[in-house]
Amino acid sequence: MIPAKRIALFSALVAFAVVLAAVVYGYLRMRKERTGDGESDKPIVAKSRVEHGTNGEAVVNLDLDTQRLIGLQTAALEAATQSPAVKAYGRVLDPSPLLALASDIAMDRATLAASSKEYQRLKTLFAQGQNASAKALESAQAAMQHDQIALQTAEAQLVTAWGKSMVEQPDLAAFVESLAKLECVLVRLDLPAGDSLSEAPVGAQLVLPGTNAPLEARFLGRATTTDPQVQGAGFLFVATNAAARLAPGLALSGFLQLPGAPLHGVVVPNAAIVRAAERAWVYVQTGDTKFERREVAPDRPVAGGWFVTRGLAPADRLVVTGAQPLLSEERKTQIKVGD
Repeated sequence: MIPAKRIALFSALVAFAVVLAAVVYGYLRMRKERTGDGESDKPIVAKSRVEHGTNGEAVVNLDLDTQRLIGLQTAALEAATQSPAVKAYGRVLDPSPLLALASDIAMDRATLAASSKEYQRLKTLFAQGQNASAKALESAQAAMQHDQIALQTAEAQLVTAWGKSMVEQPDLAAFVESLAKLECVLVRLDLPAGDSLSEAPVGAQLVLPGTNAPLEARFLGRATTTDPQVQGAGFLFVATNAAARLAPGLALSGFLQLPGAPLHGVVVPNAAIVRAAERAWVYVQTGDTKFERREVAPDRPVAGGWFVTRGLAPADRLVVTGAQPLLSEERKTQIKVGD
């Protein structure tokens, strides 16, 4: 017979083992559940389509189906040339002071023409001994000389204010009339302080606010005054105002076209450029499914886009539709469940 004490002790040990097993089981289960919860909080990492070249350049891999889905389109760049240029800033000038001076000159010329004619008439009569006194002839000569001085003074004022080229306009009256009707406008462009040109510009391309389609302007001459704010060399240009977009006082920028050998580059369409990190980028197709991001400097606008001289070459295939989705693909980050 087994003593009762041993039976009691054995029963107690069995009960303790059962409780201990239950505790261990509960602990392990709870730990597993916590581990599962932690795993669910870990970010789900999307498969990256971005690679990096030997020089660190970003390359996006996009299969043909995805390309069709986002409507991606490319176009080959074509070679282009532009004259050397420097950037300047300025405004459309108010023509009123010029119109006033031109009006004075026109009146002085008419007055001089009349007084000269009268002097010649009296001079002829006096020489023929007809009804013309020496005193009358002297008075007519003095009047003519006075009118000559008045015209010379007005022309000097025009040169001082607007430059010699203004007086040398083939038809000053017709020119100022076009300015009065705003068919043409005068534009002043100034270089930054300290900058200068060794030669006069041959023309300019004007860039209006809110647009990047340049407007051609004819060089008129150097400005005779210095802008008190810019303190740089100033130049005057004439631009046709066919679309009536240019009004006196309008601030604009421009490129002074310089003489010299042309620059070689390509024209990058506006739609091909994306912005990131305060810089401009384009995507160049380097394979059927590979698109490399390259930085560009869109500093000089041309019709339909920007003239670029570095980083791209003719025949490079540029993404012209779908560049933004490619940039978004690069920007993909880890996404958590529940975000």
